[in-house]
Parts: sequence; structure tokens; C-alpha cells
Amino acid sequence: MNTSSVKDSSRTSVTELTKTALVAALYVAVTVLLSVISFGAVQLRLSEMFNYLALYNKRYVLAVTLGVVLANFMSPTWILDVPIGGIATFLVLILCRRVTKNITNDLVKMVITALIFAISMFTVAGQLTILYDLPFWATWFTVGVGELLSMTVGGMTIYLLNKKIDLSK
Repeated sequence: MNTSSVKDSSRTSVTELTKTALVAALYVAVTVLLSVISFGAVQLRLSEMFNYLALYNKRYVLAVTLGVVLANFMSPTWILDVPIGGIATFLVLILCRRVTKNITNDLVKMVITALIFAISMFTVAGQLTILYDLPFWATWFTVGVGELLSMTVGGMTIYLLNKKIDLSK
């Protein structure tokens, strides 16, 4: 058996795990640090910028999903937010990767991803309607607009970061 290939494989696994854990931790840290604006009917969850990482590398689907699940334990609606938010994030990240896989322009990919995520906020609106009896359509609108703003600001950040660091690696 070639021991150098085992070492390389092991190093790759550790690197992958480290990058995944780092993104999950960053998602949680940004959400919790800004928790006053990260939860509720009107929210600006800036940690949503990490959603774009999944467009660069599939490892980040798991990383961001894990970050969302952990961060949502801090949510006032955690009982629904943890499972629904986690599942919705996972599915929407996969959907965004599939929808944008043949698009070469990063900005177009990001706009499509932002729109898909904004539309997907019906899950948050549904939770807030169930738990707090908030009006569904108005809540979907406010949460969706907040998501679009978060994704726009975050998109600019990730786009510029990718110009300096190859996020696909």
C-alpha cells in the first residue's frame, strides 16, 4: 500500500472538514452576533451571504446547512426553526446549485440565488404565522425583502472575496 496516498487522502479529509466547520462556525457567529436583526418578522440575517459559497463548492451545502441549524437554536422560534430552517436551507442550496450549474457568469448566478432564497422565505413566514399568528402574506413579504437585502449585501462581499481567494478550492 502506498503510504503517501493515505497521507494525502487524510490531509484532504482534514482540510475539507476544517473548511466545512469554519463556514458553519462563521454562519453561527455572524447570526448570533447580530441576533437582534437575525430573527423575527423583519430580519436582516447577514450570515445568509454564506449561501453563495455553495455555488463555488458543494462542500458548503453541508457547511451552511449545519450553520443554519446551529444558529437557529438561538431563535425564539427554534422549535420549528431548527428542523424547518435546516431542511429548507439544504433543499434551496441544492436547488440553487442545480439551477445555476450551467451559468458561467457569477453575478447572474448570484442574482438567481438571491431571488430563489427570497422566495423560499415562505418557510419562515409560515413558522411565524403558526407560532405568533402573524399575517402570512405580509410576513412573507417583509422576511423576503430582508433576505433579498441580506443576499445583496452578502453577494457583493462574497463576489469581491472570490476575486482575491478562489472559493472553489
